[in-house]
Amino acid sequence: MSTARTDPEHEAHHARIGPRALLARDGFRRLLFTRFSAQWGDGLFQAGLAGAVLFNPEREADPLAIAAGFTALLLPYSLIGPFAGALLDRWDRRRVLVVANILRGALIFTAALSVAAGAGGTTLFTLALVTIGVSRFINSGLSAALPHVVPIRNLVEANALATTLGAVIAVLGAGCAVGLRAIFGDHNIGSGITTAVACLGSAGSAWFAIRFAKGALGPDEVDEPPQTMVAVARGLFDGGRAAVKTPTVFAGFVALLAHRTAFGIALLLTVLLARFRFEAGLGGLSQVIALVGVGILLAGLVTARIVAAIGRRRALAAGLLLGGVSIVGFGLPLTMPTTLIAALLISFAGQLVKLCVDAAVQRDIGDELRGRVFALYDTLVNVAQVVSVALAALVVAPDGASPGLVLAAGACYLVGLAGFALASRA
Repeated sequence: MSTARTDPEHEAHHARIGPRALLARDGFRRLLFTRFSAQWGDGLFQAGLAGAVLFNPEREADPLAIAAGFTALLLPYSLIGPFAGALLDRWDRRRVLVVANILRGALIFTAALSVAAGAGGTTLFTLALVTIGVSRFINSGLSAALPHVVPIRNLVEANALATTLGAVIAVLGAGCAVGLRAIFGDHNIGSGITTAVACLGSAGSAWFAIRFAKGALGPDEVDEPPQTMVAVARGLFDGGRAAVKTPTVFAGFVALLAHRTAFGIALLLTVLLARFRFEAGLGGLSQVIALVGVGILLAGLVTARIVAAIGRRRALAAGLLLGGVSIVGFGLPLTMPTTLIAALLISFAGQLVKLCVDAAVQRDIGDELRGRVFALYDTLVNVAQVVSVALAALVVAPDGASPGLVLAAGACYLVGLAGFALASRA
């Protein structure tokens, strides 16, 4: 377990060196491009697939079908994450990034062919499950590798830059999917072509990753049983034990789970409102996505300053409070303009929380366990979002106009704030 100093105020005041100095580091820059390529492809693939299923005139979509679609996008890593985490702490992460990107490219192409052929149901969802599962594996590998390309004292700033810009690039990928659908059409063939373009992101990510030297991204040591299957099976337990024994990480998990639960409810409501109540279609949803990207970018620009001013713990609590106020205050009117404002503020709040939690894992968890903790992290937040979407789909109004669910999402933030405070004290 890492014994690095964990005083967030001390860390914030003495760690900032600026984006230019970070980008001057060759390893960080190359890892950033690896992330950008992967997340651009992720954004395009997920938006292309969502458009094919949810906004395709040749297919029908109700709340349960939409919930099933989000499950296909979110559940995969929830199932394989703990085991994949053990592999990230056992195998050369550079090789993992290369091989996983090649595999993902092949899966994306197969999924695109299925979309073009009009496949649906089990076939399409299974392909989506596996493809997104590999994508999450890649993202966990990138996060676990970050401390190998920047000094520990600069992790908060480096993580803010990498994670935030990566999320913005994913939003740009989703925007590219909207533009490509306008060119190729919103029918099955056009949707298939749009989805296939995401293969370029996987190819680019593999190309940047292969330029690292063998072993450059860790792990530096292997703290696992020599038998691979035993190590894989212990991934969940080892990651959970490390997280629980590290107070900053455990409290952060509580906060992030609350945000992702609330976000899942908001996500389902937004899709239904855009399609049925506002009749804005994919264009309206694109506006929401754009403002989500703006919120993420703003959080990346100011999170380090906020942490420097008030400390990581208070910054995280402020993010939860902002999320709860925003979703209730701007979600309840159930209008397009207020929904857009809510998307901006909630994405800002959520990214602020995420950056604080990411930094806690990267700083306070030893390298020999970091991959397993990040894998558990992804697993828990995705399960929370899948469950919240599924439960909300059972009670939501067909057009998304459900004030009770908006209040429930706000309550999630308040419960998360209370849980975070208790876990932090413990």
